[in-house]
Amino acid sequence: MARHTLNPADLDRLATRLTERRRALVAQRHQHLGGQSRAEHAHEVLQQDGDDAPQRAADREVDLMLTDQEEVELGAIDAALERLADGRYGLCEDCGEGIPLQRLELAPQVQHCVGCQSVRERGRLRSASL
Repeated sequence: MARHTLNPADLDRLATRLTERRRALVAQRHQHLGGQSRAEHAHEVLQQDGDDAPQRAADREVDLMLTDQEEVELGAIDAALERLADGRYGLCEDCGEGIPLQRLELAPQVQHCVGCQSVRERGRLRSASL
């Protein structure tokens, strides 16, 4: 049976951290893209005047990589906020056991305990080496 080790004060503090990080990421993404969609921003970078097309292409790739990372983190934060709303926050998505507070304080969007995360990473390493 799942054990939840977080008290209401812990949950409130972690929810605040998640919400603040989400706000910061959205602002960072907005600034990064200049208020445009990813596609609009990439098109604008490629259309800039000058003879530095290779540099513009590299800039576009960096921009897209950064926005990809931001999207992944935003998705993880949104999922954590959803788990908070439905009472599943702080429980491992695989085994259902409580995730230690110290782990959640380091990465409040984490969804797996250390043991299950290790198993997942070993599986990815094995798959990658095949």
